[in-house]
Amino acid sequence: MTFQNTREFARELDSKDALNDYQEQFIFPKVNDKRVIYFTGNSLGLQPKRTKAYIDEVMNDWAELAVEGHFYAEKPWWDYQERFAEPLSKIVGALPSEVTVMNTLTVNLHLLMVSFYQPKGKRYKIICEEKAFPSDQYMFQSQVNFHGYKPEDAIVEIKRREGEHNIRLEDVLAKIEEVGDELALVLIGGVNYYTGQVFDIKTITAAGQKVGAKVGWDLAHAAGNIKLELHDWNVDFAAWCSYKYMNSGPGNASGCFVHEKHHNSDLPRFAGWWGHNKERRFKMEPTFDPVHGADGWQISNLPVLSLAPYLASVEMFAEVGMDALIKKRDHITSYLEFILHEIDKEVESTFEIITPSNPEERASQLSVFLHGEGRALFDYLMKNGVITDWREPNVIRLAPVPLYCSYEDMYDFGQILKKGILGK
Repeated sequence: MTFQNTREFARELDSKDALNDYQEQFIFPKVNDKRVIYFTGNSLGLQPKRTKAYIDEVMNDWAELAVEGHFYAEKPWWDYQERFAEPLSKIVGALPSEVTVMNTLTVNLHLLMVSFYQPKGKRYKIICEEKAFPSDQYMFQSQVNFHGYKPEDAIVEIKRREGEHNIRLEDVLAKIEEVGDELALVLIGGVNYYTGQVFDIKTITAAGQKVGAKVGWDLAHAAGNIKLELHDWNVDFAAWCSYKYMNSGPGNASGCFVHEKHHNSDLPRFAGWWGHNKERRFKMEPTFDPVHGADGWQISNLPVLSLAPYLASVEMFAEVGMDALIKKRDHITSYLEFILHEIDKEVESTFEIITPSNPEERASQLSVFLHGEGRALFDYLMKNGVITDWREPNVIRLAPVPLYCSYEDMYDFGQILKKGILGK
């Protein structure tokens, strides 16, 4: 399709968009009494209007049933997480038994590393990407310290080539081959938070396992954003947060994936009573008997009030389907890219998009170097109703989330951006 940088063209695209009506199912902040253009769904998704009803249901059950809500609420609390199995399995490409919801992201990655990072002899090293999200970096450092290794010896970062913004797949595979029988674990972010680069999960997983390592993925920026086939790709484990592309609310519960090949294994885990045999959980038995599947990694009583908004979101995803989301994601991201290039022609500043141009290597994010611009332009955008994200030294991250961003939003952003530059 040949794009045009006009309001009429953007509105025409919206009129043909099968997901356009979903904008009305979200609550938008306002700036200057006008609905914002929201580009930070890669940090915190907007609140779906249906969320309140799901929370109110739990609050009403608590008020009317108190402790009996565990068994007699409309959605009994004692197995509340089981309602996620079917819709989440479709979002991440898993069997229903391979997914569960609990805790928060880094907590779950730590817990999963108990099972899947088992350094022994010369096999103790972890491969991750350079400039991983800081929480992952801290996790790796503390994990290897716990096992008695030095981070500088045990953590192997795959680096970008000089002058390049993204990591080449060939360099990932070469590093895995180089570390070889010293490699215990590969754990990479499925989508790099800074550049928006999407990694080839299938190929990297196979390469890591070929040399005898376990392979896991931090899917914080991937779940609900890219096409995942975790079961078929033979991924050992994964975890993700729910508050970015899945709109569950700030700091909310994390999802976990454990491949079925590990469900009957004797992998170590930190146990708790919510992972105990469901039918015998309330018999208070002294010996742990794990639930079969990913639910066997549960530990504590569920935070049902946190899970309620997440359930509202995954049921919306079930209505829409990942294929429809990805189709619009690719199209609206391409339109945003076009708008940026068009505005670039009209101003003296230069925009450098550091997210890969190949649609197979990007998702709902464009990270843009604003050469010749500084923090003042970001402040101008925010004051004029464009909610975006700033990363030093002069990068803005733009996430045109397909559920609630419109093509007209992309056009309006371009006009505001141009005015902010020309009006200096």
